[in-house]
Amino acid sequence: MDNLITNPYLNVAIRSLAVYLFMLVAIRLSGKKELSQLNTSDVVLILLISNAVQNAMVGQNTSLSGGIVAAAMLFLANYTIKKLMARSKPLHDLIASKPEVLIRHGVLFPEQLKHLDITQDELEEAMREHGVDQITDVRLAMLEMDGNISIITGNDTEHLQSRQIPFRHRRPRKAPTGGHA
Repeated sequence: MDNLITNPYLNVAIRSLAVYLFMLVAIRLSGKKELSQLNTSDVVLILLISNAVQNAMVGQNTSLSGGIVAAAMLFLANYTIKKLMARSKPLHDLIASKPEVLIRHGVLFPEQLKHLDITQDELEEAMREHGVDQITDVRLAMLEMDGNISIITGNDTEHLQSRQIPFRHRRPRKAPTGGHA
């Protein structure tokens, strides 16, 4: 490839895009549970992968501008993939996984746990994090697209909302400034 592309920045951009697409496929194939439940070996793996693919992206171009081109290409690729996924359900389904039911109305689906490589201990840990002691108290447990396990208990929605744990903290929107109170 180095011989085919004479522009060093275009070379870096194409290499970066290739690494991005490879990593996207590799992460998709590794399973969504892995996205949210990082242990020590996962962190080490991520660090080693980032070090390993750095040279694949920039090649011999270790200049500041080469690094900026690589980073810009990664941001552009990520932005483009997200936009395409929002507009194309088949692409979204290919890249993002669907939520999976683990428990419904107090009934555990052990074959689903096995298929998703989730141990009963991991499921019970998620239940405890949601304040649930027994599987029979779970109305619905889902492995979400982001790899988190959500648990819904009880019958009324007010109770449900109080038992769910938010996944992401979002900043409250600022009130518009102006002359109106």
